[in-house]
This record gives sequence, C-alpha cells and structure tokens, in this order.
Amino acid sequence: MYLIVVELKRFRLYLYQNGRQIRSYPIAIGRAASTTPEGTYRIINKVPYPNSYPGGPLSPFGTYWLGLSRPHYGIHGTNRPSSIGKRVSRGCIRMYNHHVNELARMVPIGTTVIIR
Repeated sequence: MYLIVVELKRFRLYLYQNGRQIRSYPIAIGRAASTTPEGTYRIINKVPYPNSYPGGPLSPFGTYWLGLSRPHYGIHGTNRPSSIGKRVSRGCIRMYNHHVNELARMVPIGTTVIIR
C-alpha cells in the first residue's frame, strides 16, 4: 500500500510503501495568492500527456497529471523545471517530469495524498 505525504514547508513530496519511506522528491507549490490546499485527498485519475514527450510540445502540466479528489488540483510535471522548489503554481504540486513519470508508474488510483 502506498501513501503520498506532501510537506509544503519543505517543498518535498514523500512516497511511502507499507509505512516505509521509499522516495523523496522536490516540488513546487502554490503561491501566496493561490496556496496549495492542506488536507487528505486521493488520486482519482492518472493522465499521461503523450504530446509532451521529446519531439512534441511540452504542456504546462508536463508529461503526467495525477488528479486529486479536490477538484482542479493535482500533482503534475512542468514545462518550467526552474520553478521546482518555489511558490509559483496556482495551487497544484509540480514535479520534475522524470519524477512524476516515476511516481505515476508506482502509485495506483485511490492512493491517499496528505498535504500538510
């Protein structure tokens, strides 16, 4: 069983498997006017952006979108890797594309996401 914990103050996303931390990723979060919402959510969908791969245009959502049970919020890649580690999004959690691809391969729909 997987669990994702997002630590806003640390700009980190932690992935746990069976209660043991197995990954830690740097992230970008919402800016002051559109903060990332704290709470407990679930991943409700996983959408690859096939046109975002090398040779195609890179969308603002990068190469993958993991939609949260809070409407209009998700964990996704980015077309601005320099934004990682900053408060720049409209509330979503941004990751480097290779990190979000790895995360999407590992976690199933229904995975709990705690944002604090």
